[in-house]
Amino acid sequence: MKTWSRWEDYVAGVCGLYAAVAVLWTAQTAGSRTLMLVFGILLVAAAALNLSMPGTPWLEYAQCALGVLLFASPWMGAYSDHTGAAWTSWIAGIVAAGVTAAAVRPAVEAHHRTMPSH
Repeated sequence: MKTWSRWEDYVAGVCGLYAAVAVLWTAQTAGSRTLMLVFGILLVAAAALNLSMPGTPWLEYAQCALGVLLFASPWMGAYSDHTGAAWTSWIAGIVAAGVTAAAVRPAVEAHHRTMPSH
């Protein structure tokens, strides 16, 4: 697997970036602002790591988990009634988790190809 070439990680990174900067134009609570920024920035970081180190399955799982956490954050932070922030979290989170879940198997296969045989 080549570095900086996986579209799934770019999509997850864009989802994280969008969630983080959407706090500027969506109605927020203190909890929604914090969760959207934290999970958005962590998604961007995970995507950058996945792009720079392809074939690392644990990073894919971590990125997928961050997408799921972003999706669940409106309920965790009690902002599911704040329409703009909640929908941003739900959509960005499910897209990031979905594309990352689709990339897990290729990452595992690439990891197994690069591991030395016993």
